[in-house]
Amino acid sequence: MPTLQLRRNDRRRHLVVCGDSPLAFRLVDELINRYDEDVTVILRSKQENYGPRIAQLTRVKVIEATAPDNNAFQQAKLGTARALALLGSDDAGNIHAALLAQDINPDLRLVLRLFNTSLGHRVRTLFTDCAVLSDAAMAAPSFVAASLGREGPTHIRVSGRTLYVVRRDEVEAQRIICGLADTSDQAHPDLLPVDEHSTDLVLAFANGSDVEKAVTPRRRKWLTALRRNLGSVFNRRVGVAALSLFVLLAIGTTMFATFGGYTWWNAIYETALDVAGAAQPLDSLPVINKITQVMVTIVGISIIPIITAVALDAVVSARLAAAAGPKGPFHDHVVVIGLGQVGVRVIAQLHDLGVPVVGIDRNESARGVPLAKRLGIPVVIGDASRDDTLRAAYIGTSRALVTLSSHDVVNLEAALTARAIRHDLTVVLRLFDNDFARLVERRFNINVSRSVSSLAAPAFAAAMVERQVIGTIPVGRRVLLIAEVPVGDGTGLNGMTVRQVEQRCEVRVIGLQRRTEQRLDWQSAADHQLVPRDRLMVVATRSGLGQILASSI
Repeated sequence: MPTLQLRRNDRRRHLVVCGDSPLAFRLVDELINRYDEDVTVILRSKQENYGPRIAQLTRVKVIEATAPDNNAFQQAKLGTARALALLGSDDAGNIHAALLAQDINPDLRLVLRLFNTSLGHRVRTLFTDCAVLSDAAMAAPSFVAASLGREGPTHIRVSGRTLYVVRRDEVEAQRIICGLADTSDQAHPDLLPVDEHSTDLVLAFANGSDVEKAVTPRRRKWLTALRRNLGSVFNRRVGVAALSLFVLLAIGTTMFATFGGYTWWNAIYETALDVAGAAQPLDSLPVINKITQVMVTIVGISIIPIITAVALDAVVSARLAAAAGPKGPFHDHVVVIGLGQVGVRVIAQLHDLGVPVVGIDRNESARGVPLAKRLGIPVVIGDASRDDTLRAAYIGTSRALVTLSSHDVVNLEAALTARAIRHDLTVVLRLFDNDFARLVERRFNINVSRSVSSLAAPAFAAAMVERQVIGTIPVGRRVLLIAEVPVGDGTGLNGMTVRQVEQRCEVRVIGLQRRTEQRLDWQSAADHQLVPRDRLMVVATRSGLGQILASSI
């Protein structure tokens, strides 16, 4: 990929990244190799976490500090830096560090990693130039889509319109904005191919019913819930006993009508009275009627304890459900292992889409456990690599398993244990290393693997070089970016047509805001010549975004 050769002098100022996580490593690698940037990294130790990998990257200056404080920022020469990314796992810690950084350099661009996106929107107003991103929020839709066995549904809100990713044959042609990828080779999808009509995955305008059509119809949701609730209320043995007694009542009614000389209505009336204990013994009755009357009366007496047992079972089940969540059995559900930052978003999105979920975590205080209880999602507390833990989540009747622990080995062990229980189970793994992920998919026949840091790093990198990334579109292990790109005076984009931008860069122009207008034109003319203060809305590959950014500065 061509590097960024044409830069203004202020663009040569270095970037600072705080963190030693997988996301920090991916981000630094992205900034160096995609954007040709000089990067200073503040981390606890070169020997811990991803410190050794970060230290091995070229054009990186590493500063060891226990926390991103004033002393660390002075060593990193933050006063002359262009942007700072704060990637700690503690939202409050990242906000505190951002406030310190702004005091040192008021013109600094800040990129904050925050789990609480609602808080993030409010925090942005505290700073002059700030972007707040959540890697968990970016990665969760990809895991959800993979667990449902399809690319999508990925929804993005852009300029007052909701866009979504869908198969070309599942949407009307007039609602398609652009083609995204040819996924005929699922292992290596072709992103933004030259022949747009060859794409089977497209970006389209959404309407209110698209989510429901993309997943299981919602009308099945209440049937599943009814079946689950009935299963939790009625004990199997009690149910068999009750069914047997009702069969005997049906036989008794038939005998009254067939051999006893009653009409069917009178036979039903006589049976009901006998069940209620109102049978009248008469010597003049035929023998068949006497036998039938005795049988129906005994059945009626037996029904009373059955009804009592059902009522008690229902009360006990309801109290247990209130204390520890709903009970199984479960069918056609998704089992999610790891209810941390990513897991909590995955279970919430699956629940919103009407897909039954069972969670597993070894920690009762995991971030997603309180949410699961509020949503009525059952949670199994235990080691997900153990056979009995997975069976408690009814892995044998589930539709998919999603492993979201932060440890690759734990995720792989849980996946292999689940496959030993059920060999055809759809498995979605969270893995950091892409090469390892490919080997796992091939050697162990695992369906899908995803890396949170790989999905999120491109958006963080684009935000650091001062371009607004509206959203991300995961396609397999790769990602497309939706970004807003301004046309500046004397830049490479000035004077180019929309068609030329698409031909020279790996991008699709999906919208154009002309300098004289406030609205975004979703049907921009291919021969429109760009002028300063025009703004493009593009879908780009990671390299394509680098190319168009090189032309816009």
